[in-house]
Amino acid sequence: MIRVLVVDDNPVIRSGLVALLRLEDTITVVGEAGTGKEAVEKVSSALPHVVLMDVRMPVMDGIEATEKILAGTSTTKVLMLTYTDEEDIVAQAIQAGASGYVVHGRFKGEELTEAITRVHEGGSHVSPTVAPALFELVRRAPAGRQDLTPDFGLTEREVDVVNLIARGMSNAEIAGELFIGEKTVKNHINRAYAKLDVTNRAQAIAVWLGTGGVR
Repeated sequence: MIRVLVVDDNPVIRSGLVALLRLEDTITVVGEAGTGKEAVEKVSSALPHVVLMDVRMPVMDGIEATEKILAGTSTTKVLMLTYTDEEDIVAQAIQAGASGYVVHGRFKGEELTEAITRVHEGGSHVSPTVAPALFELVRRAPAGRQDLTPDFGLTEREVDVVNLIARGMSNAEIAGELFIGEKTVKNHINRAYAKLDVTNRAQAIAVWLGTGGVR
């Protein structure tokens, strides 16, 4: 079961999401929060695999909450779920470490479940409407890296792994594609992140696509 914490300051939206997720056999809702501060506090006790995080909330917004949550745990992923598709907000969410970004009103119930599952498995998911913001982040990513080689010194296998990440594959899918174990995939990813100077998949995708990756 995928443990999910639902975070939104609007109780009606929060209740609707909880009701929707409770229809899924593979997901269990382990808690709710109405502010970013409350979300940070609940993560330590609820131990969610995925946090559905709104952006604009009182006390502490979703961007700051995402940074604090991911700084304190390596087992929880954050999937932004909000009405906002502004480029700056999307970029900030990705830079904060969010593994995905979904916009309200642009998805069906099964698509949200798919996004949660993909993020939980180590993949990433973004709504098509936020693609322009991601491309803007790509355009900005290579700045200041001209002294590095185009492939950032990645090994051939690390290049394979990063290209598959950029295609949205989870660790399990990458392992199956390359006929290697998931632990080996994680090792390649960690080394690639260090060379790309990133900390999450969305950042890695942005930097890698900026080099002309996914060949």
